[in-house]
This record gives sequence, C-alpha cells and structure tokens, in this order.
Amino acid sequence: MAARLVSRCGAVRAAPHSGPLVSWRRWSGASTDTVYDVVVSGGGLVGAAMACALGYDIHFHDKKILLLEAGPKKVLEKLSETYSNRVSSISPGSATLLSSFGAWDHICNMRYRAFRRMQVWDACSEALIMFDKDNLDDMGYIVENDVIMHALTKQLEAVSDRVTVLYRSKAIRYTWPCPFPMADSSPWVHITLGDGSTFQTKLLIGADGHNSGVRQAVGIQNVSWNYDQSAVVATLHLSEATENNVAWQRFLPSGPIALLPWSDADHTDFIDTAGAMLQYAVSLLKPTKVSARQLPPSVARVDAKSRVLFPLGLGHAAEYVRPRVALIGDAAHRVHPLAGQGVNMGFGDISSLAHHLSTAAFNGKDLGSVSHLTGYETERQRHNTALLAATDLLKRLYSTSASPLVLLRTWGLQATNAVSPLKEQIMAFASK
Repeated sequence: MAARLVSRCGAVRAAPHSGPLVSWRRWSGASTDTVYDVVVSGGGLVGAAMACALGYDIHFHDKKILLLEAGPKKVLEKLSETYSNRVSSISPGSATLLSSFGAWDHICNMRYRAFRRMQVWDACSEALIMFDKDNLDDMGYIVENDVIMHALTKQLEAVSDRVTVLYRSKAIRYTWPCPFPMADSSPWVHITLGDGSTFQTKLLIGADGHNSGVRQAVGIQNVSWNYDQSAVVATLHLSEATENNVAWQRFLPSGPIALLPWSDADHTDFIDTAGAMLQYAVSLLKPTKVSARQLPPSVARVDAKSRVLFPLGLGHAAEYVRPRVALIGDAAHRVHPLAGQGVNMGFGDISSLAHHLSTAAFNGKDLGSVSHLTGYETERQRHNTALLAATDLLKRLYSTSASPLVLLRTWGLQATNAVSPLKEQIMAFASK
C-alpha cells in the first residue's frame, strides 16, 4: 500500500543555487520506495571508495548499498599514451585503504609513480627542508584520477549484488519524517531523483563535493573562503633522464610551485598555485645558489594541451554528522593543494566512518544512529582541523616577502630540518 501523508510539518525550498529541496513530513504505513541500508550521494573518488569499503566489509554482507553519481559511467578501456594531469598524491595510509578492498592491485597493474623524497625550500632565502626515509620506503604515490576511478569501478562491479550504482542520477529532494532529524527516532531519509525515482535509507552519506547538496539540505553550516588564487596544472617533459622519484616544492611570494614525479623519466606533473606565467614560474624552480640541496631536473617543454586552471579555497563543515547523515571528503572539508592532502583526507574519512559503521553493523545497531556517527566526527575533526589550519597558515606565511616573516619562516624551516624526530612526526601525520 502506498504511503499516506498524515500531516505536513512544513517544507523549506532551497534557493536555486543552494542545492536540493529538503522537507519534513510525518509518514504512516508502508512505502513503495526502494529501501537501502546506506545511500552514498556522489560517485567521485571518495564516494566510490566509500561504497567499495562498505561493499567489501564482512559485517555488511547482508546490507544493501546505493551509490548515486550525477555523471556518466567512466570507462577506461586502455591506458592512453598521453598522461592525464588530473592526478592525486596518494599517501601510504590511503594505499592501505584501497588495498583493503582490492583496488590498489588494479592501480599497480596499470600505472603510478612512487616518490621517496620531498624537498621544500623558500624563494626568499636558502632555507630548505628535506623529507626522506632511511629505509627508502615509499612516501607516497602519484596516480591519475582516471586510473583510481577505473580500479574503484572494477571493484564495485564485483560486488554488484551488494552495491547498486546509478549513473546520471542526481538527488533533487531529501525528505525526513517529523520532527527534523535531531533525534534517532526518525527512521528514514527519503530521496527523490530528477527522474522521479524515490528511495529511502537509514543513513545518507554526502560525498558530493565542496558545494554539497546534502550538507546544504540538512542545514549544516560551512565556514569557507576563497584564496583569490587559481592553480595551473600541466604536464612537463624533462630534458634529462632521471630517477624521477622526488617531489619538489618551492614557496614563492605569489604562491607555491611544485614538481611531482610521474610515470616516465621524461614526464612529470606541475602545479603553480600562483597562476603566473608558466614558463617564468618553471624557471624559478632552480635555486639561485648551489648548496647541499639536491637540484631539481630541468624542464625541456610543457605539454600545452595539458594546462588546466582551477580556483582555490578553504572550507570546513561545522558538523560532519546529523542523525541519519554523514559528510565525507570535500563535502566536509576543502583544503589548499600545497600539502597534497585533499583526497587523502577524504580517504581518511572513509577509513574512520567504515570502521564505526562496521562495528555498529556487527553489534546490530541502527546505522543512522548518532551514537557511533559522532565517534567518526570527533575522530576526523581532530585530524582535519589541524591539517586545515596548518595548511592555511603555511599558505599565508609564505605569501609575503616581508623581512620579519621571511626570517621567521627561514628559522622555522631550518629548525624543523635539523630535528629528525619532528620531521618523522610530520611524515607520520601526512602518511595517514
């Protein structure tokens, strides 16, 4: 029997730019909606990885999961000889997560590049810091986003009996029973897609980016600002053969410039967050004085068709969870790319949330209950807020050539480089 509307408690219609409609209603009787235990809204890298993590969890073997992706299914039939400049820096912790459900094996069989050293230095002084490991363990990996997405898609297809993926599907309405979901007594979230399809779930996970419709619909405040900067990303060809396993970054007053290792000895990835002239920025990579530091490789040419520009900013949700709702990835936080931690923060969210949900499922608890969702929120906010604050401070500290600040950051770099335990702590934090 179709659901019968007993009373309408009100509806809030979002502005056209602010995301889906949210309304609150009191429901009675059965529903014809398709029911899922968890619905993940957003099928990018983080959303697809979240669905994989749950789909392969032993305690979710009897659960039904739905992944909604607004775009089409991306098929990577074979690797192109042209390297994509849409890449991510994957930490060892993120690689462990991807390994837990088999995606990392696909990536290893395709292409990626490990880096084992990182050199960071200042354009206004000779101060530098070198991160490396005595045992030559990998510090991280540069992987094309298309390759990661292909691996995740393959793993999702292998658990299609547990995880349903709907492409070209965008939610336009979220409905909660009365009262507004501030208590665990609200049993379902109702979701309506643009084509009229309806679903219900006890847990909605928002993985729909920094303009998250889920976050806006549930009314979670988001602190954000733009940096009035854009990043320029391009693929460079090196002029000499090199091991190409070092990540380079130089702080300029106009913004950091980085050279990331890539799959071939003559390819590398470049990011200039100042948005200045490309050739001029590349020429500044080389230090003005030769010292004990390692010199970066010289650049032969830029792949002109590979240049892409995107705006930069910072954002952080005041709350990651509400009853029956959890935010992950860019829906919860947006970070400057200078630390290369954007997708790693999202994968860290997945590891934490999947752990709490797995425990709840094992104990037979309601997956949408705040009793375990707040555990995820506390765990991740402690990590993410510290990283966001540190990244924002670095961005501002290195965006000036004022002498007092140059002296301060010079001393800071030199002191950090001289204290091995401190460097090890930084590397351990970034590798999670």
